[in-house]
Amino acid sequence: MDPTVIYEDDGILVINKPALLAVHGDGKHDWKTVVDWLAAEYPDIKNVGEEQRLPDGTVIERPGIVHRIDRETSGVLVIAKTNEAFQLLKSQFQNREVAKVYRAFVYGELRDERGIIDKPIGSSNGGKGPRTAKRSAKGTLREAQTAYRTIARSKEASYAEVLPKTGRTHQIRVHFASIQHPIIADSLYAPQRLPMLGFKRLALHSLSLSFTHPKTGKKVIFEAPLPGDFVAAEEELRNL
Repeated sequence: MDPTVIYEDDGILVINKPALLAVHGDGKHDWKTVVDWLAAEYPDIKNVGEEQRLPDGTVIERPGIVHRIDRETSGVLVIAKTNEAFQLLKSQFQNREVAKVYRAFVYGELRDERGIIDKPIGSSNGGKGPRTAKRSAKGTLREAQTAYRTIARSKEASYAEVLPKTGRTHQIRVHFASIQHPIIADSLYAPQRLPMLGFKRLALHSLSLSFTHPKTGKKVIFEAPLPGDFVAAEEELRNL
């Protein structure tokens, strides 16, 4: 359950987060988190970044955390080791200057080789929780665009490379659910669907991140190797 270090210098830490390891606490569950691991392995970054305060007053510690991926999603994550690096990385994420690439297995056959899902995302119930791209969305609607390229497909499932252009909560999951191709084993957006291709967790992997290094000013790209369940699922899909 511990992350694997992909790259490290005195300003940033890039890790490969395993599935089922949360990035930080949520005030509800007693999950093991990346923050727990950081506290043990990198105590010097304790005061880097910003904490999060929940409506009930609970404080969520987030040392060095610039962005997050879902607990069940595996893959690359960049962490700031200094406050200067934190602010520069945070600005890049906010200004959509970070290029993110994901891999995903979805239910059903994607007909197009390439596509763009351009649908605003809002709340499905007027508060926090599930999101939706349907016309019934409540609250503030935020623009969202997700591009994809189909890698392999059958009538039962498809494998895609996904490039989110914006960074909305659950964006990839919500967008593919909105076109009737939800992510395999997504218990929130496809609760009635049975898992397939051997997945026991959300079939979503953060493959790579590209951004400007906060210290050198040069463009860098980091990639997290595909986990074993993705490799096995692609082989199974191609044999369907």
